[in-house]
Amino acid sequence: MKTTVALVDDHELLRSGLVGIINSLGDFEVIFEAGNGIEFIKKVDKNNPPDIVILDITMPEMDGYETAAWIRKTLPGIKILVLSMLSNDMAIIRMLRNGVKGYIIKDSKPHVFKEAMESIQRNEFYVNELVRDKLINYVSNEEEDGKQMQSLLNITEQEAHFLELLCADKSYREIADEMCVSVRTIDNYRDNLFKKLDIKTRVGLVLFAIKQGIVNIHE
Repeated sequence: MKTTVALVDDHELLRSGLVGIINSLGDFEVIFEAGNGIEFIKKVDKNNPPDIVILDITMPEMDGYETAAWIRKTLPGIKILVLSMLSNDMAIIRMLRNGVKGYIIKDSKPHVFKEAMESIQRNEFYVNELVRDKLINYVSNEEEDGKQMQSLLNITEQEAHFLELLCADKSYREIADEMCVSVRTIDNYRDNLFKKLDIKTRVGLVLFAIKQGIVNIHE
């Protein structure tokens, strides 16, 4: 039985090209396309949803963030592969919070797209090289997990609150305002956590917060 796929992207020409590529892989079949989240919701059969949704972020009416959140809440069994031009930290963080299984950039090579599809089909997480570089400092082996769990005990209440806000769609200035502290204090919280957890990127801190339960991605 083939793995069923839905395409959600507002560029019709891109979708047409992807349909041909996906159907040529042999194990996959595109069952429908949509130009945005609203159209996806209208077309999806909740009783027989696609196995994988390939999702763009920047779309009219209902973007990829909102669509991923709806899928996570309504049809959590669907695996989401993000295919976007956005590679900034905030885009990655917001999609990670919505439980996506993969994230690749639109100018990726065809073999990267194929690898992503096959990885997600096996229920594995996949990111392309550009996104992987942003996550490289987050190590998930048992030894590192133990070190980070020990470090978790040394995190202050203020730092934990900072981590919660860091996972939201907020700039450092907005976090400072909400915590009623200066931006310099926020920088200190961040730098202290970098040292305590041996993490060097904002995305790494977010992944740590999600994994350790500081932030519940199913909220």
